Amino acid sequence: MRGLDALAKALLTQSDRIYTVPGFPITRLGELTNAEMVINEKTALEYALGDSLSGLRAAVIVKNVGVNACADPLLQATAQGLIRGVVIVAGDDPEAEGSQTSQDSRYYGELAEIPVIEPDIRTCYSGVEAAFAASERFSRVAMLRITLHILHTDVQGKPVMRKDRKGRLSKRTLTMNGRMTAAEELYREMFSWADTSPLNRWNGEPAGTGAESGSTRIVTVHPLPGRASTLREIHEFGRSFVRDHRCLKPPTPKKRPQSMEDRGFYRTFCAACPFRVLMNTIRDTGLQLICDAGCSVLGMTPLYEVGIASYGMGASVAVASRSTKVALIGDYALLHSGLNALIDVYEKRLPFLCIVMKNECTAMTGKQSTYDPVPYLAWANPVICSWDDEETMRKELVVTDLPRTLIVTGSCPEGCSHETVEY
Repeated sequence: MRGLDALAKALLTQSDRIYTVPGFPITRLGELTNAEMVINEKTALEYALGDSLSGLRAAVIVKNVGVNACADPLLQATAQGLIRGVVIVAGDDPEAEGSQTSQDSRYYGELAEIPVIEPDIRTCYSGVEAAFAASERFSRVAMLRITLHILHTDVQGKPVMRKDRKGRLSKRTLTMNGRMTAAEELYREMFSWADTSPLNRWNGEPAGTGAESGSTRIVTVHPLPGRASTLREIHEFGRSFVRDHRCLKPPTPKKRPQSMEDRGFYRTFCAACPFRVLMNTIRDTGLQLICDAGCSVLGMTPLYEVGIASYGMGASVAVASRSTKVALIGDYALLHSGLNALIDVYEKRLPFLCIVMKNECTAMTGKQSTYDPVPYLAWANPVICSWDDEETMRKELVVTDLPRTLIVTGSCPEGCSHETVEY
C-alpha cells in the first residue's frame, strides 16, 4: 500500500472532521479523505479548533505555504489550549516541484512549540494516531509533516485503534504571562515524550527521516529525542532541520504561572464604554461565545465571563461556527481577517450568530481609525442597532438555523481607558 492510501485510511479512522485547501503535494490526500474544502487555511484551522471545543477530533490538510496562513491561530492555540486533538497535515515540497516556493514546515514546531511527527514507511498509521494523542496530551495543535516521497512509497504497518484523550483549555484566572508559562511547562514535557516515543528506532548510523534512508529512524522530529545529539550522519528531505536541532534543550523552568489574583487586578471595558450594555445583555441571556482579539476578549474576564476561548485576530467567526455558534468580534478584527471565514460560514449556511461591535477604531492600540464594515457586509443582510437599543439586542441575540450578523454601533468615550479592577 502506498503512503498516500495508508495516511488517508489513518486520518479517516483517527479524526471526526477533515478540512483541506488543495495544493501540491496533498491534493489527492484531501480527495481520498473526502475533506471539506475551505475558503483558506486559516479558516480551516479555526474550524478544527471549534470542533475541538465541541469534543471532536479534526485534521487540516494543507500544502507548505498554506501552513503560513495558519500561523496566528496555530500559535494562539498553544497558549489557549484545546479539548480534542487537532492535527495539521503539512504537505512539504522542498524542491518546489509543484509549488511557488520551497519551504520546510518543521520549523513551525520550534516557533509554535508543537509536536511534529514525520512518518516513515513503518509509521504512517501509528504516526497519525500519535499526532492526535500528542495534541490532546499537550493541549495544542500537532503537525504531521509529509512529502511527495512518502506519499508514493510502499509502506508497511497496520491500522491502529483509535483512543481519544482529552486536553484542556488554559485557566481563565491566569494572566497571558501565566498562560504562556503554563504552556511552556507542557512543552518541557514534550522532550520526554520524544525520548520515549516507540515511533523512533535506533540502529546506529546513518539516521533517516521520512522516506529518506537510514538505519536509525527519527519520526518525532520536534522535539528531537535526546539520543539524536550523538548522530553524525542524518538523511532528511528539505533543510537541515534535524541536524541543526540535535542539541535543542527544554526551556528553563519558571515560577508557577501568574494568575490575575497574583497580579492583583484584572481589566475590563472602560467605565463609560457603550458596549457594556451589550455585554450585560449577553450575560443575562446565558449565551456562551467565542471572543476575538481586541476589546471583545474582555468578555472572558469578570464581570462577564461569557467567552469560552479566544484564538486570535479574526478567529472567533470560524471557531464559534463549529462550537458555541456565537462569535463576538470588533469591526477592525472582522475586516482584518474574519471576513473570509464569515463568507465561508454563510456559503455553508451554518447555524451561527456573529455579533460585531462597531466603533470604527482600534480601541486597544490607541484608537486609530478603521473602516466602516457595513458597506462590506451588505450581502450578509446584517441587523444594525445602536448600543442603547436593548430591546433589539435581546430580540436578535439568538441562534437560528441559518447564519446571521448583528452589528451594534457605539463610539469609544474620549479620555477613557480600560478599567482596572483590584482583587
